[in-house]
Amino acid sequence: MPRLIPRLVSRHAGQRRLRTWSAVATLATALAMAGLASAPASAADVNNAKNPGFESGLANWTCSAGSGTTVSSPVHSGAAALKATPAGQDYAQCSQTVAVKANSTYTLSAWVQGSYTYLGVTGTGTTDVSTWTPNTSWTQLSTTFTTGASTTSVTVWTHGWYGQPAYYADDVSVYGPDGGGGSDPAPTVPATPAGLAVSGTTSSSASLSWGAVSGATGYNVYQNGTKVSAVTGASATVTGLAASTSYSFQVTATNSAGESAKSSAVTATTTATGTGGGGSLPKHAVTGYWQNFNNGATVQKISDVPSSYDIIAVAFADATSTPGAVSFTLDSAGLGGYTVDQFKADIKAKQAAGKKVIISIGGQNGTISVSDSASATNFANSVYSLMQTYGFDGVDIDLENGINATYMSQALRSLSSKAGSSLIITMAPQTIDMQSTSNGYFQTALNIKDILTVVNMQYYNSGSMLGCDGKVYSQGSVDFLTALACIQLQGGLSPSQVGLGLPASTSAAGSGYVSPTVVNNALDCLTKLTNCGSFKPSTAYPGLRGAMTWSTNWDAAAGNAWSSSVGAHVHALP
Repeated sequence: MPRLIPRLVSRHAGQRRLRTWSAVATLATALAMAGLASAPASAADVNNAKNPGFESGLANWTCSAGSGTTVSSPVHSGAAALKATPAGQDYAQCSQTVAVKANSTYTLSAWVQGSYTYLGVTGTGTTDVSTWTPNTSWTQLSTTFTTGASTTSVTVWTHGWYGQPAYYADDVSVYGPDGGGGSDPAPTVPATPAGLAVSGTTSSSASLSWGAVSGATGYNVYQNGTKVSAVTGASATVTGLAASTSYSFQVTATNSAGESAKSSAVTATTTATGTGGGGSLPKHAVTGYWQNFNNGATVQKISDVPSSYDIIAVAFADATSTPGAVSFTLDSAGLGGYTVDQFKADIKAKQAAGKKVIISIGGQNGTISVSDSASATNFANSVYSLMQTYGFDGVDIDLENGINATYMSQALRSLSSKAGSSLIITMAPQTIDMQSTSNGYFQTALNIKDILTVVNMQYYNSGSMLGCDGKVYSQGSVDFLTALACIQLQGGLSPSQVGLGLPASTSAAGSGYVSPTVVNNALDCLTKLTNCGSFKPSTAYPGLRGAMTWSTNWDAAAGNAWSSSVGAHVHALP
C-alpha cells in the first residue's frame, strides 16, 4: 500500500442561494395627498441556462472534438448528466451561449466531479471568471460575474484537463436577471421516494437504499420520525444505533423547490452485540486499511473508522533485526497523542460491534522476508505475539517486494495452528502478482485456501494487464476490475475469497482511482451479470466477498464518500 504525501488543494464548495420575494402592499388612499405612484416591481431572477441538467441530451450545448455525451449514471439530479472525455490536446470543453442583460450581476454554478474540472464564462464585457476543483465526488462550483454596458450574451463553459479521465457536470445555472432568451421551467417539488429497503444491519447501524427520484438533488433520512441524515445518493447508513433494537425509517426527496412527502416506513432490527475475536464475517465484507502514520490524510483513531468497514487492517507492522520477525509500535505522536491503552480499547470495541481488526505486514516500504523455515517460524511467532498483545484477529499479507510461496505458506499454517479457526488471513497482492497461478502470491493463496479469508488485489498503480479472456485491459474501468478478478475466480479461489481493492480517493494512489459507481458496477457485474462493460463473465459469482480500500483515512479526507457508497452496495449484494 502506498504512503503517499499528496499536494494539498484548498477547495470551497459553493452553496446556492435561494431568494424569497414577498409581495409589498401599498396603501392607495394616500396617493391623492402625497401625489405619489408606486414603482413597478422588477422581474424575479431566473436560471438563464437552457437544458441545464442535460435532460434533453446535448441540446443547446456544443462540445469540442465530439468529446461530450450524456449518461444516466452518475448524475447529480434528474436522469442525465454530461460526461466529457479529454483526449490528446483537447480538454473536452462543452459550452453554451446564454442570453443575459447588460450591466447585471449573475451567479454561475454547476455540480461537477472528476480530476481537474473547470467552470467559467467568457464574453462578459468586463472580467471573465472561472473556477475549478480536483474533487472526484459531486461538488458545486460557483462564481459570479457582471456584464458590460452592451453585453447581451455570454458563453459559459466547463472542461477537464489534458491527460485526465472523463469529468461529469450537471445542474448548470446562470442565475440572475432574465436575459430574454427563455429558460427551462422552474423546478417542482420532487416525488416521494419509492422502494425503500433495508440492505444490511450490524449491532450499531442500518443500511438503507431506495429508488432515485427524477429532479431530486438530495434526500433526507428519518429515524422514528426525526431527521437523522441528509445524502445526495439513493442510499445511506445510519450509525450509532443500539444492539438488538428495532427502528423505523422513512426518506424524502429534496430540491430547491422543497421536500417531498415521506416514503412508506421500513423497520430495521440491529443485530446482537458480538463477543469479538472470533465468529464469522458477513457474507459480503468491506476491508479498509487504517494508517498508523500521518501522511496528509485525516488522522484517525480506530474508533473513528465508520461501521461500514467489516475488516480493519492496521498498517503496518515493522521488520526487526530477526529474519522474518515483525513488531508493531503505535505512532502516538503522529496520531495526536493516541495511547496504546486507547488503541487496545478501541480494538475491543470494534470487535464487540462484530468487526475484525488485523495487523498488516508489508506495504510499499515493507522489507519483511520469509525465505526459509527459520524465518517462517519467526514470522508466525511474532505475529501471534502481536495478536495476543493488541487483540488483533489476524494478519494481512501486503508484501510488495516478492513472496516465497513455500515458506510464507508454512508461516501462515503455523500461525493458524496457534490462533485456531477464528484466524483472519487477508492478502493484498498487486495486479502482476495474480496474472498466473504460478506466481508466488497466487500460489500462496491456493496453498492456504482452506484457511484463507480473502484476497483483495490492488487494482491501482498498475500497468495494463491481461484479463481471463486473454485481452489487454487498462486500469480505471469496470472491465479492468471484472476481467482480472475472473482470473482469480477461474484460477481456483472461492468467490468468497475474492475482493476488489481500490483507492478511496485520487490522493490515495498514484493512479487507478475510479469512482464508487465504477466499483459498484463491477460488483454487480461479477455477482449478478449486470452493469458490465465490454467484458462479461461466463457465470455470476453471487458469493463474491466484497471490496477493499486504501485507506480509511483517505476515505475520511474525502468525506467518507467511498465507504458510504461502496459499503452500502457491498452489504446489499445477493
